[in-house]
Amino acid sequence: MGRPRTPLLDRERIGATALELIDEQGEFSVPQVARRLGVQTGSVYHHVDGRAGVVELVRERVSASIDTATLDLRPWDTALTAWARSYRAAFAAHPHAIPLLMTSPVRAPKVLEQYEHAVRLLLEVGFPMAEVMTVITALENLVLGSALDLAAPETMWELPEDSPGTANLAQALAATPPSRADAAFELALGAFVEHCRHFSRSGA
Repeated sequence: MGRPRTPLLDRERIGATALELIDEQGEFSVPQVARRLGVQTGSVYHHVDGRAGVVELVRERVSASIDTATLDLRPWDTALTAWARSYRAAFAAHPHAIPLLMTSPVRAPKVLEQYEHAVRLLLEVGFPMAEVMTVITALENLVLGSALDLAAPETMWELPEDSPGTANLAQALAATPPSRADAAFELALGAFVEHCRHFSRSGA
């Protein structure tokens, strides 16, 4: 028999399948990826460097939705804000992937290039080298926490009926406008960027 025109296995299909499994069940295993693709587990390992290699394929796939062109905007605070919003949207589409990706070292070249772009932006406007990764890490904490919040129920506090001990909380919840997660993210992002302005030469 001749070889099939479309290969049964490649890195793109492995990454896509692993992400499908994560979206469905919050985790994946290499044997599960192989079964879904109809191949032997050993065949997957011919294309990736173990399970960690599959994790990086997933990272590349999720991060590909981040609009890196936002980092070319000016001034720098506009760029950082736009990048944060795009970053949040990309990960909010796959919330189950966040714990997995955030507890594994970043090795994917395309993702590292995006970090390089962000570092260059901050250095260009005067952020001290020693503060750059702290700023980026803090921004990621904000973004990814909010991405998880988007996957949570709109109402996260369930109060017992006729409970005098939570009267103020009940009033505060009743006064909360729709899109709680979006409003909280914009508040935190604005405060974060404002705090970071003292690192910049221009302060804006």
